[in-house]
Amino acid sequence: MENPALMSLLRQTNGEKRSKAKTILRMFKLFPLLTSGCKMVALLGRPHKGLLTNKSTTTGTLFGYRRGKVCLTIQDDPKCIPAFVIELPIYTNTLHKEMATGLVRIALESETKTCKKKLLEEYVWAVYCNGHKAGYSIRRKQTSEDELHVMQLLRGVSMGAGVLPCPSEKESLMDGELTYIRGRFEKVVGSKDSEAFYMINPDGTSGPELSIFFVRGQ
Repeated sequence: MENPALMSLLRQTNGEKRSKAKTILRMFKLFPLLTSGCKMVALLGRPHKGLLTNKSTTTGTLFGYRRGKVCLTIQDDPKCIPAFVIELPIYTNTLHKEMATGLVRIALESETKTCKKKLLEEYVWAVYCNGHKAGYSIRRKQTSEDELHVMQLLRGVSMGAGVLPCPSEKESLMDGELTYIRGRFEKVVGSKDSEAFYMINPDGTSGPELSIFFVRGQ
């Protein structure tokens, strides 16, 4: 059964036509390796006022080999171990194609509702990308060596996108380049069962263009 809260979050808040900017896909080709402080094009504006009950900012990173799946990490501080790590059932090439449309909304829905856990402490998630169900993922209890490798390389990067050196030449040949996109996100807590992350554009360009939603089963 479809979750009404999830569908509400995925519904576009207005039908106004936004001016067309360079797509994030193009950024993967243009951004230099490990460039710190890069400003990103056509990122997210502020969410609908109806959701604003508690706000803070955090660092979010999407990364993966071009022929592999995408990992998502969330960190309060980019120099610390991620508080949330999950491999999404979405291939990196597929995510790049979605980014080329100029609007990406990733939603994770926990189908179990427990009172003892915080929302992002749930383990099993149904994953949606732009309204289409991609499959299921399990949040990692521990960060893998590959994920730690990426976090170490990006310690000094607050915002940017590009290609990272692979841990080994073999992985590079098999899975392609290791790409990433990192940004600061505005965290909006709708309730104890819903949170949204909106990527912040330092230039204040209207959006949103990239949003990540977490919803617990109702």
